[in-house]
Order: sequence, then C-alpha cells, then structure tokens
Amino acid sequence: MKLPRKPQAVVFDLDGTLIDSEALVKDAHFAAIAQMGLTMSEAQFLALVGMHREANDIQLRGYYGDDFPLEDFIESTRAHVGQRVAPLKPGAVDLMARLDELALPFGLATSSRGPWVERHFAAHGLTDRFAAVVTRQDVVEGKPHPEPYLHAAQLLGRAPGDVLALEDSYAGVTSAHAAGLMTVMVPDLLAPDADMRVKALAILDSLHDVLPLLDA
Repeated sequence: MKLPRKPQAVVFDLDGTLIDSEALVKDAHFAAIAQMGLTMSEAQFLALVGMHREANDIQLRGYYGDDFPLEDFIESTRAHVGQRVAPLKPGAVDLMARLDELALPFGLATSSRGPWVERHFAAHGLTDRFAAVVTRQDVVEGKPHPEPYLHAAQLLGRAPGDVLALEDSYAGVTSAHAAGLMTVMVPDLLAPDADMRVKALAILDSLHDVLPLLDA
C-alpha cells in the first residue's frame, strides 16, 4: 500500500497509539467502578476509548444516571494509576528516529490533558522532540471533531492533506479523516469496523509497519 502523496509531517495520537496506556486506563476504570459498588462491561469501557473527558462524562452519566459522582470516579481512577507510566508502543522509537532522518516534523493530537502528556514525555525523553502538541485543553472541540488535527496541522505549518495521522481509536480516526489528513489506523483495544476501513487509508498491526509507507 502507498500513501496518495509523500507526507510532509506526521501527527501521532497518544493513548493506545504512541503509548501503551489503554490497558492501564481500563484497569483504573474497572477498579474505580467496583470501589463504588457498580459494574462496567467491556463494551461500555470500549465506548469511552479515544474520547475526551467531557464526552466520557456524558457517557458515564448515561450509564449510571445524572447523579453519578464524576469527580469521585475521576479521583479514584487517578489514585489507581498513581505515578505509573505507560510504555511506548512497539515501533515508536524506530519510527520517530526515521522521521528525524527524513527531516519530517511530527506532532501530537490527543484527547488527554497536559499533565498526562508531560508525565509521559518526560519519562520517555520526548519533551523536546515534538514540533507541535495539541491536548484537550488546547481546543474547544475534542475528538471525534476535526479541530484537534486541524490545529496540529496548523502548528506544523502544513496543509492537512499533506499530513499523516496515526490513530488507534474510532474517535481519533474519525477526527483525523474529517480534518482531511491521510489517516492510518493502528488498532489497540478497538478492532477496526467497516466505517474505519472506509476512513483509514490503511490498517496496520504496529508502528513498525508505518516505516515502509514513509519510504514508498
């Protein structure tokens, strides 16, 4: 498979794409819900993946009612995660090294907030490597709205159609595709469905598989 044109920049999603955090977040969600005497199904959790906090809040209240104590839930999940740091996904180091060799700038567009990004960037030595960083706090509309990816492309100084987006979630793929980026899905917890196969130019097993696309 070849991209329709050579990318002039790349934008990574964070959770589930660049870092292997979704399982850690899942454990925290299930532990927090159990602590509250409630249950969460696998399908309910997967519906939250890739969405920003405000959208998740709406979803959680839909599950448990308008009086669901969101702040208590959030504090409990944070306590469960503690100071743990998620590892980089397989292929991330090699891919970023290759982007450096090609002099292709890369950025981040995430539904997570600044402190989570900063913690992982510091732990993995990434603080000065990204040419653009867009967190949930940097946009009005979060994924699946196109704003995060449009903003990232703008910060990178590239037209959206010349930027490659790497995503793992339905919300992220939808966001990048709607913004007009060349979108590739590298699934994590969510298996690609028919809609993702239409919106993504390719569905790859890991970030290692992105390297041939850059050199094609």
